[in-house]
Amino acid sequence: MTNSNIDIDKAGWSFDNTYSKLPDDFLVIQAPIPVKSPELIILNKDLSKDLDLDFTNISEENLSQLFSGNLLPTGSNSIAQAYAGHQFGHFTMLGDGRAVLMGEHLSKTKERFDIQFKGSGRTPFSRSGDGRAALGPMLREYIISEAMHGLNIPTTRSLAVVKTGENVMRDTYLPGAVLTRIASSHIRVGTFQYLAATQNNKNLKVLMDYVINRHYPNIKNSKNQALDLLKTLINVQINLVVNWIRTGFIHGVMNTDNMSISGETIDYGPCAFMDEYNPETVFSSIDQQGRYSFSNQPKIIKWNIARFAECIIPFIDNDKDKAVEMATEAINTFEEIYQNKWLNMMRDKLGLFGEDINDQILIMDLLTWMHKNKADYTNTFCFLMNEKFSFNEKYNNEDFIIWKKRWSDRLKLNNNTEDKYLKLMHTTNPLVIPRNHMVEEALAAANNGDIEPAHNILKVLEKPYTDQENISIFQNPSPHGNEDYKTFCGT
Repeated sequence: MTNSNIDIDKAGWSFDNTYSKLPDDFLVIQAPIPVKSPELIILNKDLSKDLDLDFTNISEENLSQLFSGNLLPTGSNSIAQAYAGHQFGHFTMLGDGRAVLMGEHLSKTKERFDIQFKGSGRTPFSRSGDGRAALGPMLREYIISEAMHGLNIPTTRSLAVVKTGENVMRDTYLPGAVLTRIASSHIRVGTFQYLAATQNNKNLKVLMDYVINRHYPNIKNSKNQALDLLKTLINVQINLVVNWIRTGFIHGVMNTDNMSISGETIDYGPCAFMDEYNPETVFSSIDQQGRYSFSNQPKIIKWNIARFAECIIPFIDNDKDKAVEMATEAINTFEEIYQNKWLNMMRDKLGLFGEDINDQILIMDLLTWMHKNKADYTNTFCFLMNEKFSFNEKYNNEDFIIWKKRWSDRLKLNNNTEDKYLKLMHTTNPLVIPRNHMVEEALAAANNGDIEPAHNILKVLEKPYTDQENISIFQNPSPHGNEDYKTFCGT
């Protein structure tokens, strides 16, 4: 063991690599491909503490070697995971084509975290890809995933970004980078699809048992584990998409390989947050038909869950027809569950306690007004909370004033008070989101060697529900509007 390896082991790694012990069909052993001249760009110190890792006594050079994958700590066991996916509705056999799972780290409280390198080089699943990543997309994932954490939305997180000292060729030459991503696991709907496509039910059962043990041990003693796993997945995924809708988040590429079984947001490629409210908003350059638009996200979650259900039919009941009927019955509960959770979330955004028969009409009338008048989604709710920001004449609109009077009348029901409804609204409505133009400015600066704008935006996004000094610059929508704004996968 070299002195460098001894140095990086000081962080306090505690590996227990259970996924790598699964059958060969699940994975391949794959080390990260070394990079030329790694340079640590950003390290998430708060997340390090959550993981019970301490990097303070490790040299900058060795941190760069560690987070590029050039040096691996004792106990790690790098693998590339196999999975499949319906990509824009078309089924494809896939796998980690530019990522490797370094290992599973246990915190002191025995919480289990996957530690994954993204952009770590070619694997057997790379097909024609180079296995690398550019700095911009990796920093985008770092910024947006940490913003999601601050917004209290289940998410994978980012521990570090390292420049590789090598360029990658996309439309042009770009600085290469490796992201270290943290997740409760990287098991996807597509993982089940991959094994189902091999028609090996024994392996599928191994995966289902593994997922239940790792993520949903509360159903281990269930009489029908497969059906209860499906029902559990329906609920966790609905909770996730309701949070996306709450904050105006658009994932952009909701393929089944980008849907985590744990219910965490994963894979921040062409993602973005909506400024002007428009339910048909699409930012992804590859989503030509609007399949993954803002308003379609709940429908796609349901579609993806149906693909998951197809994989576990053999374990729901020995009678295939009966199993299909039971799975269909479970999936058909989606709309009612989603509608109830969405309605309660929107009540929270408006500070409404209890229920009123006209609540949905009140909410839909506001959204219709916002769409018609191109009102900013986030700032409209800030305005209703009496938050100060650059005043917008839109809110002097007569229709809005009439709506606001109806809302004020509704607020008076169910023993509500101003203190109560404002407290509820402030826990639900962020004052800041990652504004697209500011994210782009931070990424452009980083490509030119200036990481400070990225640090500035990250600092504000740590506490998105809290009024902060000099916050107003982060609340302004793009001066150019978002109609022509496009995001890209970064592959």
